[in-house]
Amino acid sequence: MSRRSGRLTLQTRDSNTPEQTVTVPPKKRRQEPLKKKLQPAAKKQSYEIQKCWTEDGASPCVLIETPHKELEPADPSSFKQYTFKNLFIKASPIPRLSWASSDDVWIKMLNKELKYVHDKSYLLRHPKLQPKMRAILLDWLLEVSEVYSLHRQTAYLAQDYFDRFMLTQQDINKDCLQLIGITALFIASKIEEIYPPKIYEFAYVTDGACDMWDIQRMELHILKALDWNLCPETAISWLKLYAQVEAQKDGENFLVPQFIQETYIQITQLLDLCMMDIGSLDYSYSVLAAAAFFHFSTFDVVYRVSGLTLESVAPCVRWMRPFVDVLQSEATPQLKNFPKVKADDQHNIQTHVAYLDLLRKAQELQIDSPDCQMSPVAAGVILTPPSSTEKPANP
Repeated sequence: MSRRSGRLTLQTRDSNTPEQTVTVPPKKRRQEPLKKKLQPAAKKQSYEIQKCWTEDGASPCVLIETPHKELEPADPSSFKQYTFKNLFIKASPIPRLSWASSDDVWIKMLNKELKYVHDKSYLLRHPKLQPKMRAILLDWLLEVSEVYSLHRQTAYLAQDYFDRFMLTQQDINKDCLQLIGITALFIASKIEEIYPPKIYEFAYVTDGACDMWDIQRMELHILKALDWNLCPETAISWLKLYAQVEAQKDGENFLVPQFIQETYIQITQLLDLCMMDIGSLDYSYSVLAAAAFFHFSTFDVVYRVSGLTLESVAPCVRWMRPFVDVLQSEATPQLKNFPKVKADDQHNIQTHVAYLDLLRKAQELQIDSPDCQMSPVAAGVILTPPSSTEKPANP
């Protein structure tokens, strides 16, 4: 017996009987309101670079925002008038490259200026700290960099990591500065150096103030605070670009340094001294490097290699004047020889002089000069990191 239900049951099939087909009545379609035909998703706008080179040198070029071709209507008469905002950027001074587009390289460098933000107002977040504490710490980091023959870019990366990390924190005690600084240098060395020093070597130069576990814990803390954004265009990278563009000759490899090393290390010494003053954080790294380059060239050269206008560089040039005057009264820096460093790379190794004394003299001139922006000078006794020149490079 079969049960009358909607359940399907297996029955014996007779081969002589015709096969019955079961027809399922179509479901009643649900009445839905008519929908408008979906438009294709708008694609990202593309940009094209309109070159505006002149015979005199670089001039502003334009990034023109253009709609995608598929979005253009068939009937031009029904096309609405769209207004796109033009983005004005400086024309790329970088010559034609065989391995990349010079325009793309230049745009990426400019974008980093907007992505990596630094501000000297972070001291307001740390009432126990003074500007002179930062100067002493950076002076010690430059000293450690010379002891281990680290590159200038490594030292400047450490400075950038330190300043940006302090911008994310609150109420840091001065006893933590040395740990933050040496950890920033440890991270920077792993980013920049081919053979970075070992972690125990960084712990060793602190003279027992920090051990390896402290540096590892602080490393993770800094990386999280910076959201792993570790590749800024530092002031020294901008300066090296300006010097290379100014000395570039047709047909020469752009990656091979062609500028005069003796002049380059004089500019870097000025940049080192200015970097130790917290007032340098008022300016972008590209402007800071251009102002330093200006004091050893002319504005026409600065404009050609950077595209920066006089109005954008002049305030930093005036602020930097006392530092230039102090360095001019000192002996001209000489190119140092470092073991296991090739002769054509000697200028890239970070060096150290008595920067704290030079900084004190420059800040005194800033106070006496009304045209220069003053930077506060802290008074009182503060802890000084240990001298690393008294220790060998390897324990």
